Amino acid sequence: MTQKRPIGTSGLEVTPLALGGNVFGWTADEDTSFSILDAFVDAGGTMIDTADVYSAWVPGHTGGESETVIGEWLKRDPAKRGKVVIATKVGFMAGLKPETITPTCDASLARLGVETIDLYYQHKDDESVPLADSLGVFEELRKAGKIHATGLSNFTAGRVEEALAICHEQGFERPAALQNWYNLVEREKFEGALQDLALAQGLSQCPYYSLANGFLTGKYRSKDDLQKSPRGLRNIEYVESDRGQAVLAALDSVAAETGAAMATVALAWLKAQPGVTAPIASATSVDQLDELVAALRLDLSPAQIEALTTASS
Repeated sequence: MTQKRPIGTSGLEVTPLALGGNVFGWTADEDTSFSILDAFVDAGGTMIDTADVYSAWVPGHTGGESETVIGEWLKRDPAKRGKVVIATKVGFMAGLKPETITPTCDASLARLGVETIDLYYQHKDDESVPLADSLGVFEELRKAGKIHATGLSNFTAGRVEEALAICHEQGFERPAALQNWYNLVEREKFEGALQDLALAQGLSQCPYYSLANGFLTGKYRSKDDLQKSPRGLRNIEYVESDRGQAVLAALDSVAAETGAAMATVALAWLKAQPGVTAPIASATSVDQLDELVAALRLDLSPAQIEALTTASS
Protein backbone atom coordinates (compact mmCIF):
# COMPACT_ATOMS: atom_id res chain seq x y z
CA MET A 1 0.00 0.00 0.00
CA THR A 2 1.28 3.47 -0.91
CA GLN A 3 2.19 5.48 2.16
CA LYS A 4 0.26 8.68 2.66
CA ARG A 5 1.87 12.06 3.21
CA PRO A 6 0.58 14.90 5.40
CA ILE A 7 -0.63 18.17 3.90
CA GLY A 8 1.20 20.63 6.11
CA THR A 9 -0.27 20.74 9.61
CA SER A 10 -3.86 20.33 8.39
CA GLY A 11 -4.31 16.77 9.58
CA LEU A 12 -5.11 15.73 6.00
CA GLU A 13 -3.07 12.94 4.41
CA VAL A 14 -2.89 11.91 0.76
CA THR A 15 -1.07 9.46 -1.46
CA PRO A 16 1.67 11.21 -3.49
CA LEU A 17 -0.24 12.00 -6.68
CA ALA A 18 -3.16 14.39 -7.19
CA LEU A 19 -5.56 13.94 -10.08
CA GLY A 20 -6.00 17.20 -11.99
CA GLY A 21 -9.62 18.03 -12.72
CA ASN A 22 -9.03 20.72 -15.33
CA VAL A 23 -10.09 18.34 -18.13
CA PHE A 24 -13.36 17.18 -16.58
CA GLY A 25 -16.32 18.42 -18.60
CA TRP A 26 -13.93 19.69 -21.28
CA THR A 27 -11.60 17.25 -23.07
CA ALA A 28 -12.98 14.42 -20.92
CA ASP A 29 -16.78 14.19 -21.08
CA GLU A 30 -18.80 13.14 -18.05
CA ASP A 31 -18.72 9.38 -18.68
CA THR A 32 -14.98 9.42 -19.40
CA SER A 33 -14.36 11.59 -16.34
CA PHE A 34 -16.29 9.14 -14.16
CA SER A 35 -14.19 6.24 -15.49
CA ILE A 36 -10.97 8.15 -14.82
CA LEU A 37 -12.06 9.09 -11.29
CA ASP A 38 -13.10 5.51 -10.52
CA ALA A 39 -9.81 4.12 -11.83
CA PHE A 40 -7.82 6.70 -9.86
CA VAL A 41 -9.46 5.75 -6.57
CA ASP A 42 -9.21 2.02 -7.39
CA ALA A 43 -5.45 2.48 -7.95
CA GLY A 44 -5.00 4.06 -4.53
CA GLY A 45 -5.25 7.72 -5.47
CA THR A 46 -6.82 9.95 -2.84
CA MET A 47 -6.46 13.61 -3.87
CA ILE A 48 -8.52 15.40 -6.53
CA ASP A 49 -7.58 18.94 -7.55
CA THR A 50 -9.99 21.31 -9.29
CA ALA A 51 -10.92 25.02 -9.36
CA ASP A 52 -13.98 27.18 -9.85
CA VAL A 53 -12.45 28.53 -13.08
CA TYR A 54 -12.25 25.11 -14.77
CA SER A 55 -13.16 25.32 -17.67
CA ALA A 56 -14.22 28.93 -18.28
CA TRP A 57 -11.79 29.24 -21.21
CA VAL A 58 -13.97 26.95 -23.36
CA PRO A 59 -16.55 28.74 -25.52
CA GLY A 60 -19.94 28.39 -23.86
CA HIS A 61 -18.49 27.49 -20.46
CA THR A 62 -18.65 29.83 -17.46
CA GLY A 63 -16.47 27.96 -14.94
CA GLY A 64 -17.50 25.30 -12.44
CA GLU A 65 -17.86 22.57 -15.06
CA SER A 66 -15.14 20.44 -13.47
CA GLU A 67 -16.60 20.80 -9.97
CA THR A 68 -20.01 19.83 -11.34
CA VAL A 69 -18.63 16.62 -12.86
CA ILE A 70 -16.90 15.70 -9.60
CA GLY A 71 -20.12 16.42 -7.71
CA GLU A 72 -22.13 14.18 -10.03
CA TRP A 73 -19.50 11.44 -9.61
CA LEU A 74 -19.79 11.65 -5.82
CA LYS A 75 -23.59 11.67 -6.03
CA ARG A 76 -23.48 8.46 -8.05
CA ASP A 77 -21.44 6.73 -5.32
CA PRO A 78 -21.52 8.71 -2.04
CA ALA A 79 -19.13 6.25 -0.38
CA LYS A 80 -16.35 7.70 -2.52
CA ARG A 81 -16.46 10.95 -0.52
CA GLY A 82 -14.75 9.29 2.41
CA LYS A 83 -11.95 8.05 0.13
CA VAL A 84 -10.87 11.36 -1.39
CA VAL A 85 -9.44 14.71 -0.39
CA ILE A 86 -10.92 17.45 -2.58
CA ALA A 87 -8.98 20.63 -3.31
CA THR A 88 -10.50 23.54 -5.19
CA LYS A 89 -9.63 27.19 -5.70
CA VAL A 90 -11.06 30.69 -5.77
CA GLY A 91 -9.90 34.02 -7.11
CA PHE A 92 -8.74 33.42 -10.66
CA MET A 93 -11.81 35.01 -12.22
CA ALA A 94 -13.23 37.47 -9.70
CA GLY A 95 -10.18 38.14 -7.55
CA LEU A 96 -10.08 37.85 -3.77
CA LYS A 97 -12.28 40.68 -2.57
CA PRO A 98 -13.81 39.54 0.73
CA GLU A 99 -17.37 40.03 -0.53
CA THR A 100 -16.77 37.63 -3.44
CA ILE A 101 -15.01 34.78 -1.62
CA THR A 102 -17.89 33.45 0.50
CA PRO A 103 -20.54 33.28 -2.26
CA THR A 104 -17.96 31.74 -4.58
CA CYS A 105 -17.14 29.12 -1.95
CA ASP A 106 -20.84 28.42 -1.45
CA ALA A 107 -21.23 27.89 -5.20
CA SER A 108 -18.29 25.45 -5.23
CA LEU A 109 -19.78 23.54 -2.29
CA ALA A 110 -23.10 23.28 -4.12
CA ARG A 111 -21.52 22.06 -7.35
CA LEU A 112 -19.35 19.52 -5.54
CA GLY A 113 -22.26 18.44 -3.35
CA VAL A 114 -20.10 18.40 -0.21
CA GLU A 115 -20.40 20.07 3.18
CA THR A 116 -16.69 20.89 3.45
CA ILE A 117 -13.94 21.62 0.94
CA ASP A 118 -10.88 19.81 2.25
CA LEU A 119 -8.28 22.19 0.84
CA TYR A 120 -9.27 25.63 -0.44
CA TYR A 121 -6.66 27.62 -2.35
CA GLN A 122 -6.35 31.28 -3.14
CA HIS A 123 -5.80 30.54 -6.84
CA LYS A 124 -3.50 33.48 -7.50
CA ASP A 125 -2.27 36.45 -5.53
CA ASP A 126 -4.53 39.50 -5.67
CA GLU A 127 -2.37 42.38 -4.52
CA SER A 128 -5.32 44.79 -4.72
CA VAL A 129 -6.75 43.10 -1.62
CA PRO A 130 -4.91 43.13 1.72
CA LEU A 131 -3.89 39.60 2.63
CA ALA A 132 -5.36 40.11 6.09
CA ASP A 133 -8.77 40.61 4.48
CA SER A 134 -8.74 37.56 2.19
CA LEU A 135 -7.16 35.32 4.83
CA GLY A 136 -9.70 36.60 7.34
CA VAL A 137 -12.55 35.39 5.14
CA PHE A 138 -10.84 32.02 4.76
CA GLU A 139 -10.64 31.82 8.55
CA GLU A 140 -14.38 32.55 8.79
CA LEU A 141 -15.08 29.82 6.25
CA ARG A 142 -12.94 27.40 8.26
CA LYS A 143 -14.77 28.21 11.50
CA ALA A 144 -18.09 27.75 9.69
CA GLY A 145 -17.00 24.28 8.58
CA LYS A 146 -17.09 25.17 4.90
CA ILE A 147 -13.37 24.55 4.40
CA HIS A 148 -10.89 22.45 6.33
CA ALA A 149 -7.53 23.91 5.26
CA THR A 150 -6.15 26.85 3.30
CA GLY A 151 -3.70 26.79 0.40
CA LEU A 152 -1.87 29.46 -1.61
CA SER A 153 -1.36 29.01 -5.36
CA ASN A 154 0.97 31.02 -7.58
CA PHE A 155 2.30 33.11 -4.67
CA THR A 156 5.90 34.31 -4.43
CA ALA A 157 8.03 33.39 -1.43
CA GLY A 158 7.77 36.93 -0.12
CA ARG A 159 3.99 36.92 -0.24
CA VAL A 160 3.81 33.49 1.40
CA GLU A 161 5.99 34.81 4.22
CA GLU A 162 3.68 37.80 4.56
CA ALA A 163 0.63 35.51 4.70
CA LEU A 164 2.22 33.36 7.40
CA ALA A 165 3.09 36.42 9.47
CA ILE A 166 -0.47 37.75 9.22
CA CYS A 167 -1.93 34.40 10.26
CA HIS A 168 0.38 34.35 13.28
CA GLU A 169 -0.50 37.93 14.25
CA GLN A 170 -4.24 37.50 13.77
CA GLY A 171 -4.52 33.99 15.20
CA PHE A 172 -5.70 32.52 11.90
CA GLU A 173 -5.07 28.90 10.96
CA ARG A 174 -1.93 29.00 8.83
CA PRO A 175 -1.90 27.85 5.20
CA ALA A 176 -1.12 24.16 4.82
CA ALA A 177 -0.14 23.95 1.16
CA LEU A 178 1.32 25.73 -1.82
CA GLN A 179 0.57 25.06 -5.48
CA ASN A 180 3.11 26.31 -7.99
CA TRP A 181 4.42 25.44 -11.45
CA TYR A 182 7.21 22.87 -11.08
CA ASN A 183 8.56 20.03 -13.18
CA LEU A 184 11.79 18.32 -14.20
CA VAL A 185 12.55 20.74 -17.04
CA GLU A 186 11.51 23.93 -15.16
CA ARG A 187 12.94 23.49 -11.70
CA GLU A 188 13.66 27.18 -11.11
CA LYS A 189 9.93 27.91 -10.82
CA PHE A 190 9.92 26.33 -7.34
CA GLU A 191 13.46 25.57 -6.25
CA GLY A 192 15.24 28.30 -4.33
CA ALA A 193 13.44 30.71 -2.01
CA LEU A 194 9.98 29.12 -2.35
CA GLN A 195 11.17 25.56 -1.74
CA ASP A 196 13.37 26.71 1.15
CA LEU A 197 10.41 28.48 2.74
CA ALA A 198 8.11 25.50 2.28
CA LEU A 199 10.62 23.21 3.97
CA ALA A 200 11.33 25.63 6.81
CA GLN A 201 7.63 26.24 7.49
CA GLY A 202 6.31 22.72 6.91
CA LEU A 203 4.18 23.70 3.92
CA SER A 204 3.22 21.06 1.40
CA GLN A 205 3.87 21.71 -2.27
CA CYS A 206 1.38 20.20 -4.75
CA PRO A 207 2.90 21.29 -8.07
CA TYR A 208 0.99 21.74 -11.30
CA TYR A 209 2.34 21.49 -14.86
CA SER A 210 4.10 18.37 -13.59
CA LEU A 211 4.57 16.90 -17.07
CA ALA A 212 5.42 20.21 -18.78
CA ASN A 213 2.41 20.23 -21.08
CA GLY A 214 3.07 16.62 -22.11
CA PHE A 215 6.72 17.19 -23.05
CA LEU A 216 7.93 14.87 -20.27
CA THR A 217 5.83 12.01 -21.67
CA GLY A 218 8.17 11.88 -24.68
CA LYS A 219 5.40 12.84 -27.08
CA TYR A 220 7.26 15.88 -28.43
CA ARG A 221 10.88 15.27 -29.44
CA SER A 222 11.28 17.47 -32.51
CA LYS A 223 9.57 20.37 -34.24
CA ASP A 224 7.74 17.89 -36.45
CA ASP A 225 6.04 16.44 -33.36
CA LEU A 226 4.54 19.77 -32.35
CA GLN A 227 1.63 19.28 -34.74
CA LYS A 228 0.48 16.17 -32.88
CA SER A 229 -2.01 18.11 -30.76
CA PRO A 230 -3.47 21.61 -30.42
CA ARG A 231 -1.20 22.10 -27.40
CA GLY A 232 1.91 20.98 -29.25
CA LEU A 233 3.29 24.39 -30.14
CA ARG A 234 3.52 25.24 -26.43
CA ASN A 235 6.42 22.79 -26.27
CA ILE A 236 8.69 24.51 -28.77
CA GLU A 237 10.97 25.99 -26.10
CA TYR A 238 11.48 22.57 -24.50
CA VAL A 239 12.12 20.87 -27.83
CA GLU A 240 14.65 23.48 -28.97
CA SER A 241 16.60 23.65 -25.70
CA ASP A 242 19.66 21.60 -24.79
CA ARG A 243 18.14 21.05 -21.37
CA GLY A 244 14.95 19.64 -22.84
CA GLN A 245 16.80 17.15 -25.02
CA ALA A 246 19.09 16.14 -22.14
CA VAL A 247 16.07 15.53 -19.92
CA LEU A 248 14.40 13.36 -22.58
CA ALA A 249 17.57 11.28 -22.93
CA ALA A 250 17.77 10.80 -19.16
CA LEU A 251 14.08 9.89 -18.97
CA ASP A 252 14.57 7.35 -21.78
CA SER A 253 17.43 5.78 -19.84
CA VAL A 254 15.59 5.54 -16.51
CA ALA A 255 12.43 4.35 -18.24
CA ALA A 256 14.44 1.53 -19.81
CA GLU A 257 15.93 0.60 -16.44
CA THR A 258 12.60 0.58 -14.61
CA GLY A 259 10.27 -0.60 -17.38
CA ALA A 260 8.08 2.42 -16.58
CA ALA A 261 6.69 5.01 -18.97
CA MET A 262 8.48 8.35 -19.21
CA ALA A 263 5.51 10.13 -17.63
CA THR A 264 5.67 7.74 -14.70
CA VAL A 265 9.39 8.40 -14.24
CA ALA A 266 8.94 12.19 -14.44
CA LEU A 267 6.26 12.08 -11.74
CA ALA A 268 8.35 9.71 -9.60
CA TRP A 269 11.23 12.21 -9.75
CA LEU A 270 8.90 15.04 -8.78
CA LYS A 271 7.32 13.23 -5.83
CA ALA A 272 10.86 12.54 -4.54
CA GLN A 273 11.78 16.24 -4.37
CA PRO A 274 12.03 17.90 -0.95
CA GLY A 275 8.81 19.60 0.05
CA VAL A 276 6.66 17.96 -2.63
CA THR A 277 3.62 16.15 -1.26
CA ALA A 278 1.62 15.28 -4.37
CA PRO A 279 2.31 16.35 -7.96
CA ILE A 280 -0.83 17.13 -9.95
CA ALA A 281 -1.41 15.51 -13.33
CA SER A 282 -4.51 15.09 -15.46
CA ALA A 283 -5.64 12.40 -17.87
CA THR A 284 -8.24 12.32 -20.64
CA SER A 285 -8.44 8.53 -20.76
CA VAL A 286 -7.98 5.58 -18.43
CA ASP A 287 -4.97 4.50 -20.50
CA GLN A 288 -3.29 7.85 -19.81
CA LEU A 289 -4.24 7.58 -16.15
CA ASP A 290 -2.48 4.22 -15.86
CA GLU A 291 0.87 5.89 -16.59
CA LEU A 292 0.18 8.52 -13.93
CA VAL A 293 -0.92 6.24 -11.09
CA ALA A 294 2.03 3.94 -11.76
CA ALA A 295 4.10 6.70 -10.15
CA LEU A 296 2.43 5.88 -6.84
CA ARG A 297 4.30 2.58 -6.86
CA LEU A 298 7.59 3.69 -8.45
CA ASP A 299 10.40 4.79 -6.14
CA LEU A 300 13.49 5.76 -8.09
CA SER A 301 16.96 4.90 -6.82
CA PRO A 302 19.23 7.72 -5.60
CA ALA A 303 21.36 7.20 -8.73
CA GLN A 304 18.32 7.52 -11.00
CA ILE A 305 17.15 10.68 -9.25
CA GLU A 306 20.65 12.15 -9.53
CA ALA A 307 20.87 11.31 -13.24
CA LEU A 308 17.60 13.10 -13.94
CA THR A 309 18.54 16.07 -11.74
CA THR A 310 21.91 16.40 -13.47
CA ALA A 311 20.30 16.28 -16.91
CA SER A 312 17.92 19.07 -15.97
CA SER A 313 20.56 21.35 -14.48
